[in-house]
Amino acid sequence: MSVSDRLLGLFSKDLAMDLGTANTLIYVKKEGVVLDEPSIVAIDKRTDQVIAVGAEAKRMYGRTPENITAIRPMKDGVIADFDVAKKMITYFLGKICKHRRLIHPRIIVCIPSGITQVEKRAVIDSARQSGTRKVLLIEEPMAAAVGSDLPVEKASACMVVDIGGGTTEAAVISLSSTAYRESIRIAGDEMDEAIMEFIKHEHKLVIGPFEAENIKIRIGSAAPLKEKMTFTARGKDLVTGAPKAVVVNDDEIREALEEPVRAIVDVVDRALSRTSAELAADIYESGVMITGGGSLLRGLDRLIAEETKLKIYRATDPLKSVVLGSGKVLDQFKLLKKVCVN
Repeated sequence: MSVSDRLLGLFSKDLAMDLGTANTLIYVKKEGVVLDEPSIVAIDKRTDQVIAVGAEAKRMYGRTPENITAIRPMKDGVIADFDVAKKMITYFLGKICKHRRLIHPRIIVCIPSGITQVEKRAVIDSARQSGTRKVLLIEEPMAAAVGSDLPVEKASACMVVDIGGGTTEAAVISLSSTAYRESIRIAGDEMDEAIMEFIKHEHKLVIGPFEAENIKIRIGSAAPLKEKMTFTARGKDLVTGAPKAVVVNDDEIREALEEPVRAIVDVVDRALSRTSAELAADIYESGVMITGGGSLLRGLDRLIAEETKLKIYRATDPLKSVVLGSGKVLDQFKLLKKVCVN
């Protein structure tokens, strides 16, 4: 470490960032999670100036005039729009720096395990150009395991399935490294899209992605429910374009979600089938932890348990386990730095 790095370290606090498709969360060392905002930026197309970021920009999504566009710079867990992602990261860092000494902080950024070197470089460059002095990376399943206090450093295996907004990742972890991983770009966003398409086809109603997400949260399920549930979906009539509302039920939404849910279950099946006999025996004893926003879908844990014949349990805080794990690495860096990747 250079003298300048040591001096900067005296006046800064390290950060961890879960740069998610749906939400961005930031952890400040010794403080905890200080930011949890939607990964959306509203920009004036005439001036290229940022109008709003996060929750405020989400409220504008789909409602902006022609000169303003609301953009989600992350897609499938990776940066889809480099310039907008840099602006978003810079804004979030500026927001949390207002009342803190964060002079060119060191940052750990969570990444999907299946991203390419080009995508990895885009993450590093975005963070560096936003004012950080050093960027470290950690794969999301590993971060989730650390954040949920799984014994990642031991020789016995633990298995994590992280179902986020853009990706679903299954990982078998042992001795602070990943023994097997698989990542597919099917997760919460694809569930929302499936609901949008189903309602459009079956009810001739066009709805937006956030209305679809709301339906998923309110009545979505992967397995039959004990009590029937309904929800009034609002949008516009496909034929006339006029405002319209229809009542949908949990059976319909479960049918809509069948394809993305099946893809998620198949990822878990493949991971288990390709794991060594010794690791499989460990997983049989310890079970499989599911985390991420997608893990909150009703009945998903039960469906995976029925398919795999294993104990499936949900992380204590599935929406924050990734950023909490990254933060734990910051707080215990000498002990846990080996879980970071290059």
